[in-house]
Amino acid sequence: MLEFLSTNLLWWHWIAFGLILLILEIFSGTFLMLGLGTSAIIVGVIEVLFPMNIEMQLTIWLIFLVITIAWWFRYMQNNSIDETGQSNYTLKTKGTVIKTIKPNSRGEVKFDLPVLGNTTWIATSKEELPVNTRVKIIEVKGQLIEVASL
Repeated sequence: MLEFLSTNLLWWHWIAFGLILLILEIFSGTFLMLGLGTSAIIVGVIEVLFPMNIEMQLTIWLIFLVITIAWWFRYMQNNSIDETGQSNYTLKTKGTVIKTIKPNSRGEVKFDLPVLGNTTWIATSKEELPVNTRVKIIEVKGQLIEVASL
């Protein structure tokens, strides 16, 4: 099999294979075939410049494949710890108490930036927070937000 590929596999086969994978990527949206396709195109270009055997071509393809997938996971994914996943706001959002919050009771807080679409929220706290106290979000619990003073 490798002997057959060594004699019949040309540089443009790699480029065509890469383009087919890139076209399939358009329909899948997984970004996995993006790495496969770009790696195949790179091998095709290298094969034009420096002819080599099939084993070397497959090795170079696998090396570039690992590099592109590693690059994808390293730079293209957002793994921020301070995001709750429910919205684009972060737990660093600050606010001001507009209705006194007694310990383990409810009050109201107005945030500087919208949190899940609203700037005013019913909030709880483990400490007493008088009106005009600056607070930060500790945790989002469904329809309640737990806050603490800055």
